[in-house]
Amino acid sequence: MVHGGGAAAMKLMRLHCVVDPMGWLCISLVFGVWLYNSLFIPKLVLLPHYKEGHIPWAVVVSYYTASAFCFAALVRASTADPGRLPVNPHIPHSERQHWELCSKCNLMRPRRSHHCSRCGHCVRRMDHHCPWINNCVGEDNHWLFLQLCFYTMVLSFFTLVLDFCQYYYFQPLTQLDQERFTTQHELALLRLSAFMGVVMFGGMSALFYSQLAGILSDTTTLEQMTLTSSEIDSHRRPWQLTLAEACGTHWKALWFVPLRSRRALKQVGSSLFRTHV
Repeated sequence: MVHGGGAAAMKLMRLHCVVDPMGWLCISLVFGVWLYNSLFIPKLVLLPHYKEGHIPWAVVVSYYTASAFCFAALVRASTADPGRLPVNPHIPHSERQHWELCSKCNLMRPRRSHHCSRCGHCVRRMDHHCPWINNCVGEDNHWLFLQLCFYTMVLSFFTLVLDFCQYYYFQPLTQLDQERFTTQHELALLRLSAFMGVVMFGGMSALFYSQLAGILSDTTTLEQMTLTSSEIDSHRRPWQLTLAEACGTHWKALWFVPLRSRRALKQVGSSLFRTHV
């Protein structure tokens, strides 16, 4: 028998991998952008100006914290089980009317589940399949995908601010090694970083807004394609409850922490209870 803490740890360590070469390419590109901004920008801008006293240590710590949380959210969102249904799920008698048979995999699934043709199985409350994390976004990892959008947006904005300050605000560095690669190609590296920052910040801002709006209205991206705006508005509930359900905890500080397990909650009336699946 596995105790509650052990079960939570096992769920956190359980990995989900989708065999898709195109997905591997997409997530490699995302990782490359993160690596570029976490390696070259500190080496080119952040650390040299910190050493000469142009910026405080809090800025350096904040940048690396945002980078670390962004990487953790990327790894967790791409490897976490999105809500794959077991072959023989336990269906409580009181919930059987909320289940249906999937016409593609011939397995029972709760309503609002969808079959992902890319992954080859049904996912509870599937939002969409995202090639950039090579994984489905579903009930169990939607909160991680939202965190990934948020921290990528923060890191991209942070990078844009540093690029701007390097151009127009920071004082010239007095200790520069002219033979270093970053010094010789500073302008090209900064322009590339600024371009990626604009693209990532713009794209992630729009994606974060759409995902947050979907969570707050309790509708998935797939459902929004078929529902009218009035039907979507009728699903709205207090934002604290919808985010608590998505993140699996009432503690708001934990909504921003990717390295934890999620306790599935469902909304019924005014009370939350743990799901059986």
